[in-house]
Amino acid sequence: MTFQTHHGRVAVVTGAAGGFGRAFCVGLAERGADIVAVDIRDSTETIEAVEKLGRRGLSVTANITDPEATAQLGEQIRSTFGRCDILVNNAGTYPNRAFDELDFDLWRSVLSLNLDSQFLMTKAVVGLMKENSWGRIINLTSNSIVLAVAGVTPYLSSKMGIIGFTRGLSTDLAPFGITVNAVGPTFTQTEGMNSKGLPPAALDAVVQKQAIKRPGTTDDVVGTIAFLSSDDAAFITGQTIMADGGLARM
Repeated sequence: MTFQTHHGRVAVVTGAAGGFGRAFCVGLAERGADIVAVDIRDSTETIEAVEKLGRRGLSVTANITDPEATAQLGEQIRSTFGRCDILVNNAGTYPNRAFDELDFDLWRSVLSLNLDSQFLMTKAVVGLMKENSWGRIINLTSNSIVLAVAGVTPYLSSKMGIIGFTRGLSTDLAPFGITVNAVGPTFTQTEGMNSKGLPPAALDAVVQKQAIKRPGTTDDVVGTIAFLSSDDAAFITGQTIMADGGLARM
């Protein structure tokens, strides 16, 4: 049985067309939240899953690295729902490239989507949260920041930056009843991860380093997102929680 801990809340989730984003949308809808699913891809299937649960849903196709697009998105949320209570900054990219083959354009594209978009999305909706003196912002980082992983320097830089962004923002927004936390999943098989063609041995190597020795799933992180976006987490802010089967120890 899933309790309606989020009844009356409106949650905005980026990267919502599949993978973690879709799981977060469905998990929050199961708990009573209405959902704004944001992605550069079409999120119709995600919204269909939300509406089957009896919740309102809005699919928005947008480039969340564009300041003008995110500002317009904020206005669309205001006109459709009149509020925003929860923001899950989930969208991200993780190209694998040796440093000698890395150029500035790729560096900037990773930082732009993984880190800049979290700043822009927060700017787009934080005013709505302040109006109700209540908000929950959850930024997706990664447990890979404590691992020795080759070929992902821009990715690790962005994911460490997210932790700094989370800590600074949590102090700035605390007077307005808004908490800000980060969550780091483990290496998880999603559509995006599978598209990279990574060998099964790479996943197994991660699993063997975890305390819980099975592959992580998108649903494994939903509970952490649901808790941090609930009233129960009102006194938790500026924290990074690794929902990764006990691999990373912060």
